[in-house]
Amino acid sequence: MKKGKRDNSVLFVDASAECVKVTNNNRLTPENIANILAITSERKEKTPYKSCLVHRDEIAENDFNLSVSTYVEQEDTREKIDIVKLEAELEEIVAKEAKLRAAIDEIVRELRKET
Repeated sequence: MKKGKRDNSVLFVDASAECVKVTNNNRLTPENIANILAITSERKEKTPYKSCLVHRDEIAENDFNLSVSTYVEQEDTREKIDIVKLEAELEEIVAKEAKLRAAIDEIVRELRKET
């Protein structure tokens, strides 16, 4: 952060998705490097899950925390669940359970009659 610089913003880039896992090491292919260079040269205000241009004042508000994860939101990669479908399946399971419970109760009653 140079004092004479006209733009007092810092570009935070999360390039973790660009890394290719090779054995125990991460590698960058020429394509990965080109993607990272494109992000840094464009200096966009925000590229979702990749970069964020942050003004020096905001960094100061965050106690000069320079952690990329503070400014660049992580992509949510969790599985999306259809709640309506899940509820329907649950109702179906509960109905089957009730039928099975009734059948078991009937078998138990028959066994008690025999003894």
